[in-house]
Amino acid sequence: MKEEQWRGVYPALTTQFGDDYGLDFDAMARHLEFQLDAGVDGIIILGSLAENPALDGDEKLRLTEFFVDAVGGRVPVVACIAESATHRARAFAQGARDAGVDGFMLLPPMRYPSDRRETRAYLEAVADATDVPIMLYNNPVAYGTDLLPEDFQALAANPKFVAIKESSANTRRIPEIRRLTGERFAVFCGVDDLAYECFALGARGWVAGLVVAFPRETVQLYRLMRDRRWDQARALYEWFLPLLHLDVGPKFVQQIKLVEQIMGLGSARVRPPRLELCEAEAQRVAATVQRALARRPAL
Repeated sequence: MKEEQWRGVYPALTTQFGDDYGLDFDAMARHLEFQLDAGVDGIIILGSLAENPALDGDEKLRLTEFFVDAVGGRVPVVACIAESATHRARAFAQGARDAGVDGFMLLPPMRYPSDRRETRAYLEAVADATDVPIMLYNNPVAYGTDLLPEDFQALAANPKFVAIKESSANTRRIPEIRRLTGERFAVFCGVDDLAYECFALGARGWVAGLVVAFPRETVQLYRLMRDRRWDQARALYEWFLPLLHLDVGPKFVQQIKLVEQIMGLGSARVRPPRLELCEAEAQRVAATVQRALARRPAL
């Protein structure tokens, strides 16, 4: 994967399940083409929105093989590594590399709140298992372990780490990372409703959530921000914000999958222990979508 490919809109695709909660490859193939037709720059599979912890190791490799084959080199395929044990993370990295994945998005160890020494050792150990470039994924809000700008400064010594998905929801982090590391990393926005702020501060890419239901608006917003057409970008962003707010909170997976269903692009079905939204929650999401559609701008 070339350095210049670490930019643009990368949808964090959902995992679609059938009635038996098995993998629905037909639904995912249709949805993939919808994203590619809209002009996305790459795809992220097996991320938080894809319900990674609810998938077993065999399913993760099957999904990786499926998406690599279905994309067929049209855009980069980046697979998330989110494991609770170093040996499992290394094994998946090796298997996904053999399947042809273009990049990885690597979280600190799951379930265990590692200290800074342990976190760096884990990330380095996983990187050592593969020659595939890696986006470091920082999401302390959801997972408890925080990669500080000083950690990225230390990790910059490893050339396999090429990008950062910054999801701390603290936009101060972006200029601080740039102060310590310059242009060493491609910084990606990881929180939908901070996209405008992140790009104004120098982000190059966006690992996006609501893009799964509104890809054309997401791509257009990115391009306006990339081209520094800030007034036009702000107008589109302010329309989009009520939807983008659905990307945060403990039920962001259920919320976004329901939006996909409302838009005729997938199923709201989630794999237990998650349950679909209760009636009141679902009505709130549906009302947000309907208000947005009533004011949907012409692109």
